[in-house]
Amino acid sequence: MKNNTAKRGRYRMKVTRLFIDHARKGVSGLLVLGLWFAWVGTAYSAAADVAKAEGELVWWTTMAQDQSQKVIEAFMKKHPSIKATYWRSGSNGVHNKIMTESRANRHSWDVVTYTAEFVLELKQRKLIAAYDSPERRNYSEDLKDDKGYWTAVYALPIGLGYNTKLVKKEEVPRSYDALLETKKRGWRISIDNEGESLLAGLIQAWGRDKAVRYLTKLATQNVVPGRGNTQRAQATAAGEFPLLIAYTHSIEWFKLQGAPIDWVNLEPAVVQVNPVMLAANAPHPNAGKLFVDFILSKEGQTLLQSFHRVTTHNEVKPNPARLIEGFKRVVLYPEDHQTLVESAKLYKKIFGLQ
Repeated sequence: MKNNTAKRGRYRMKVTRLFIDHARKGVSGLLVLGLWFAWVGTAYSAAADVAKAEGELVWWTTMAQDQSQKVIEAFMKKHPSIKATYWRSGSNGVHNKIMTESRANRHSWDVVTYTAEFVLELKQRKLIAAYDSPERRNYSEDLKDDKGYWTAVYALPIGLGYNTKLVKKEEVPRSYDALLETKKRGWRISIDNEGESLLAGLIQAWGRDKAVRYLTKLATQNVVPGRGNTQRAQATAAGEFPLLIAYTHSIEWFKLQGAPIDWVNLEPAVVQVNPVMLAANAPHPNAGKLFVDFILSKEGQTLLQSFHRVTTHNEVKPNPARLIEGFKRVVLYPEDHQTLVESAKLYKKIFGLQ
């Protein structure tokens, strides 16, 4: 198997050199491009044949159970010769199971999708493999790494929500600075009592001193810490809070249900991502690659779009598209999560949550 992989690698290098040589000689760009895509299609077909022989695919995820089941069913419809299964839990549950298996030298999963928080640890422990899926070309540079270890499957932007009965549209704060003028209006602001991601993102955008100064000023407003984005969005829709800082897709969901709630992006908006990764010791590596291709493809992302996820494919916008485009953003990379423990302590100190 290793010998075949090496041969394919040498063949790919030859084709790449051929592509460059012809381009230099002035051969029609369209012809060369056609040859290139024909080769990619052949390589994909060969990988699909090997995956078919493997016959199975195991996906671990934090995605809701009903959504995970639909993804698996769509994948098997596309690849009926592969029996695909999934296991879901929260982020810590998924990570703990990966670590437990690793310590026992067991390898039962092929692909995982969960928080970017643990990507660096997985990479350092050599538990994930680089796979530069051809679908990655459809993703913005800030939503993937340069080696193929991870690509964002969906995003989690943080914005400002407001109750439309309590706050007029023209009165909505539309900048971070404007949010510091809300106390005199008597507006309460619901904030996450575990909102260290916001602090980490603002540190990345502004630097530590400015970010800390800003949140310290925000803490002097009528802020009310609470747990959970969904619960706080529901409370805001019910009129408990005029304003809240939360994931915009959670707010949008209540808006779609007809609740009196809407949201705006504050720039730069802090964006968390949930990436997809291929196991370094995948029992079914080629089936795993096909699954990565699928969930990153237009078809896979359209399915996630139907779940009201904030899709990240350049041609599959979330509904509405303003969930991911039309604003300046700062994406929390795996490297930024290294300081989240420190950011969490600092966030709690700023808002008196000790």
